[in-house]
Amino acid sequence: MGSVSEELSLVPLHQRPELLEACAKLLGEEWGKSRASRLHTLQRSSDAFPACLLLLRSRGPAEAPAARESPCQLVGHVRLSRVAGRPRDLFVESVVVARALRGQGYGRQLMEATERWARARGFRCLHLTTHDKQHFYAHLGFVLGEPVQSVAFLSPAIPAEVLRLFSAPPGAATPPPTRPRLPSAPSPPLPPPTAPPPPPPPTVVWARGVLAESSGQSLLETPHRDAKGLPIFWMKKDI
Repeated sequence: MGSVSEELSLVPLHQRPELLEACAKLLGEEWGKSRASRLHTLQRSSDAFPACLLLLRSRGPAEAPAARESPCQLVGHVRLSRVAGRPRDLFVESVVVARALRGQGYGRQLMEATERWARARGFRCLHLTTHDKQHFYAHLGFVLGEPVQSVAFLSPAIPAEVLRLFSAPPGAATPPPTRPRLPSAPSPPLPPPTAPPPPPPPTVVWARGVLAESSGQSLLETPHRDAKGLPIFWMKKDI
């Protein structure tokens, strides 16, 4: 992948503000949207999330002098947001590699670097959605999952009950509100329990050489739809 003299690094955009315009252009080439809107979203990157991460390629001495005029090249971008009710989970979105650099393994490098970045900060699971890249993510270890709720921006306007979901330790459950107990009539006797039917065997689906863990789903079809009604795959990975 690439030149042996190159060095890749993953850095938050808010630590490299001089790359803001280049990042907005990269995203705009892939998904359109106005430059002003892109800049507004990117400028909100922070350590408190959402965090926009950039994969940068630094050129070594083996490169031609003309190539060394710029100290680094923007290779790719990914954005991470918190997941409601799951303090150790992150939602991955806006994954993109510069068009001129695709097909050289940088997509895998971007995702692997993102996993290391998240794991080093105590996170343990990544979630994402995709319309047509489910096989790529499956090769990286992602499996089909269920929808989760991402929280793009935490602000003082968010109720305290929601904020507590992010500060609660893993496994801690919010106690239900106490209610006064009211006397009730005795319940009629229940019929004797019957043995439940045996569970169906687990479904294992092979799709284009990729093993997909599934409960009625596969990498070829999905029951989920996005806001426009298009099929969308929800995927997750423990890191």
